[in-house]
Amino acid sequence: MKHSTIIDIARKLKISASTVSRALNDHPDIKKETKIIVRRVAQELHYSPNPIAKSLQSNRTMTIGVIVPEIKHDFFASAISGIEEVAYHSGYTILLCQSNESVDREIINTNVLIHHRVAGIIASITQTTTNGNHFQEIIKRKIPLVFFDRVCDDIITSKIIIDDYQSAFDAVTFLIHKGYHKIAHFAGPQGVGIYEKRLKGYIDALQQNHIPFIEGLMLHVGLDAKNGYDAMDSLFASHLIPDAIFTVNDPVALGACKRVKEAGLKIPDDVAAIGFSNNVVASMVDPPLTTIDQFPFEMGRKAAEMLILSIENDTREPQTIIMDTKLIIREST
Repeated sequence: MKHSTIIDIARKLKISASTVSRALNDHPDIKKETKIIVRRVAQELHYSPNPIAKSLQSNRTMTIGVIVPEIKHDFFASAISGIEEVAYHSGYTILLCQSNESVDREIINTNVLIHHRVAGIIASITQTTTNGNHFQEIIKRKIPLVFFDRVCDDIITSKIIIDDYQSAFDAVTFLIHKGYHKIAHFAGPQGVGIYEKRLKGYIDALQQNHIPFIEGLMLHVGLDAKNGYDAMDSLFASHLIPDAIFTVNDPVALGACKRVKEAGLKIPDDVAAIGFSNNVVASMVDPPLTTIDQFPFEMGRKAAEMLILSIENDTREPQTIIMDTKLIIREST
């Protein structure tokens, strides 16, 4: 079916297309009676604005670009849901890109979103992103940008983060107060800011409680369950068996717990475990996993709210919001 246009309305009313356009946009120079007639005919003809044409006029769309490392992880899936909810209620749609933990793909994602004339961009960077040069291009074009969770420290823009250091410090301190002293940490990939902060929180919690840091109990791992399983297997092979583990995220903790059980040990009697992120599965495993809730849905909501404020108020100054986390204590400790 052919879409009606402003020209079709103009022909029917025998007025100019520019008058129709100004009437539909509630221009003050157009009489109220004309606006009513134009809107009635627009409804009769099932007219709806062409978003592509509008974007060419305004040089932007009502679309928000979102870049995340991996959609499959519960954390990012939940954050995307929060972003979409706010976008929907504010009249925006989202265009979702996945970098798949590749900085090259992330660069392509930013270029695609720029060329799609998005109104703004929300992003969480990859493990391999070492600088924000490609995001600087977004800033140069005056496209509002908000980072969440993993951020580029060299880009001056709004950010939604948690206190990764304090969250890790509190989790390890909790283990120590429960009587665990030989605590392993399966840290995330090196060079990623949030994982470096969690590692520092782990080390400082040990030191402040007068527990020596044992280098062999700290392993840099990937972010999947197999990485946790392999790291735990490595500790068994080196005869370094901890009485507790604190991991970079929940999948790594669950993989480690699987290997602990295979060794005939009990959780938490022999080895306690704390993860990070409060994934859906964390409460369903046996025993349920103690973890740190980052509230990703709320993080996504807050990022979208901040971005839309920036889109609709060009003079808004960049700000950093640090969201609260919560240690969720379950049977694994």
